[in-house]
Amino acid sequence: MSSNDPLATAAALKATFGPRFAWGSATSAAQIEGAAATDGKGESIWDRFCSEPGRINDGSNISVACDHYHRFRDDVALMRWLGLSAYRFSIAWPRVQPLGRGAWNEAGFAFYDQLIDALLEAGIAPHATLYHWDLPQALQDEFEGWESREIVARFADYAAEVARRFGDRLGSISTLNEPWCSATLGYELAQFAPGKANRAAAMQVSHHLLLAHGMAIQSMRAQGRPAALGVVLNHTPAFPATASEADRRAARLDDGLNVRWYMDPVFRGQYPADVLEHLGADAPRVEPGDLAQIAQPLDFLGVNFYTRSFISTAQPAVPAPGKQGFTDMGWEIYPKALTQHLVRITREYSPPPIYITENGMANVDRLEDAGRVADPERVAYLRDHLTALARAIELGVDVRGYFYWSLLDNFEWNSGYTKRFGLFRVDYETQARTAKDSAHWYRAFIGAAKA
Repeated sequence: MSSNDPLATAAALKATFGPRFAWGSATSAAQIEGAAATDGKGESIWDRFCSEPGRINDGSNISVACDHYHRFRDDVALMRWLGLSAYRFSIAWPRVQPLGRGAWNEAGFAFYDQLIDALLEAGIAPHATLYHWDLPQALQDEFEGWESREIVARFADYAAEVARRFGDRLGSISTLNEPWCSATLGYELAQFAPGKANRAAAMQVSHHLLLAHGMAIQSMRAQGRPAALGVVLNHTPAFPATASEADRRAARLDDGLNVRWYMDPVFRGQYPADVLEHLGADAPRVEPGDLAQIAQPLDFLGVNFYTRSFISTAQPAVPAPGKQGFTDMGWEIYPKALTQHLVRITREYSPPPIYITENGMANVDRLEDAGRVADPERVAYLRDHLTALARAIELGVDVRGYFYWSLLDNFEWNSGYTKRFGLFRVDYETQARTAKDSAHWYRAFIGAAKA
């Protein structure tokens, strides 16, 4: 499909998505809220990480970000203007429990209570994520964060409290967002907080995250609230650059470390044998009963999809072809992989209903006259990925919703404020929000798809 006309795209895809499909957008607390030390919020590992010289590419921090904490009602109005039927956000654990254990911060819970009410009043279903990487720094100081098994029960207690308070008003609760990023980027590659570089530690962290997920599902189920419960995993399917045995084996291992390492324990109660063999002494310590704890029945699976991995063992490596271009993150645009991957995981894992909980691109916006923000690349990205998603549904994949990442330009982790994913451009000095061309396109598409 080549047309940039949202009405034509919606007309072509409307019957496939159906009238009950959830059209949304997504954000995370650390990236937009700001108010880093307001109303009793505790320090997070990202607050600390930003304070360490050289960690963030532009030297910025999250103390203000998009000031969503004070501007959430205006942001909900933007969502309503878009016509969203769903919004995915995260709860900052240190905002509601500053030390990660002990006393709850009622002022922090009041913020999310008001946000949820504002969403419901706007006819937008709230979808909450419990952990989008902003661990209370107190737990990092006391236990070395996710390296310690001690943190698992703390997370389950936090999850239960959120479900108890909000579970009757939330459309869904996700335990974790992208545990691969927390473990690998945070503990092996030192790119994300807490900034460590130890593969054995990273793999142990991955296990503790999954164990915390399973225990949190159990603790939330015990609250008897109606919110759907699941987990959000980032899936970057691996493609060998050539038909060589070396490239095929490397792609299989990449898939094992990024996709199967998390899907297998959640849906099969085991870690992939080939990855365990590859890790050797760096494999995590797994105690009896852990895998059964992880493999809790789920109501949905959240899939975050941005690109594919193009795996080459040649020196120098064969570059990804990029026939549809690359994003400002340097990620190849390859929508076809979304269709292929969703079909594959449906065949191999028989998962519960799937939500595309993140999909989007960073690109350099062009500021036109009269305040217009032109981003034709993002429009094309949206159109082509929605088309690929519709194709997956036609092939039998049970997808119930799509959340564009992100509603707003925001703090893009170690890239700081240099990368813009938003449907709305944010002027970080004035905090003014401006709808980009992609926001107008998505609004028109949603309106036609829902009509």
